[in-house]
Amino acid sequence: MSASSDAPDFSGRTILAVFAHPDDESLACGGTLARLADAGARVVLLCGSRGEKGPISDPSLVDGKDLGVVRSHELHEAAKVLGISEVLLYTHPDGDLRWAEAADFHVEIVLAIQRYKPDGVITFAEDGFYWHLDHIGVHERTYTAVKSFGPWAPPLYYVTIRHGLVRQIVEAARSNGAILKGRPFNVEPDAFGDHAKPPSFEIDVRGWVPRKLKALRSHRTQVGPDNAFYHLTEEQAERLLGVEQFRRAELDAGWDSVIEQLHA
Repeated sequence: MSASSDAPDFSGRTILAVFAHPDDESLACGGTLARLADAGARVVLLCGSRGEKGPISDPSLVDGKDLGVVRSHELHEAAKVLGISEVLLYTHPDGDLRWAEAADFHVEIVLAIQRYKPDGVITFAEDGFYWHLDHIGVHERTYTAVKSFGPWAPPLYYVTIRHGLVRQIVEAARSNGAILKGRPFNVEPDAFGDHAKPPSFEIDVRGWVPRKLKALRSHRTQVGPDNAFYHLTEEQAERLLGVEQFRRAELDAGWDSVIEQLHA
């Protein structure tokens, strides 16, 4: 599917995406967010931290500056690529999102739902994509925030990843001659999607993969020459990143989100 064929009209609808760090939005579901934006939806991104404790692909990109500030700029650049309308960037402590300031974070998500009245909410599943405790904390905060709306709760969707996919991405990068000294995002490839529950549906984002990849590479402090995603060709990226998976939370929402209209 191309970015221009049979495009639905989601004008007047809002999608709220809640994640932990700059780059989560691009890696987890950048293609879907771009496709929603192209269909006319207002996409609002809530990011819990500035990612100030993350790795640095190239120290010259920071050059004595605060990493959180640099990653904040990268996030806004990626958001522009994906067509995200608004970014709500909070400064909860990176690495401690599951426990620190949990009540404040919960309230911020509740207030975002009240303000934007989203047609649907996207966040991490229970496994945090690769068992990252910050991601699991975001899942917990978002679930309880959405649940607090009772019968007026918007539909909640968990983004998931096929186990083995990141291993294939690493192998593809190496087939292109990449010499990778580290691991993607400093994570063992087989941790991605490990013991993830099956998705409810998939979304075809092949026509949006170039933007997903451009947005991901906008996070230069995270996606440098030692990251497998840096080395994918367009053909490899479309083949490996062209489908994004979601599971609908078992909450009593009053409607089905337009997200489900993009079902592959």
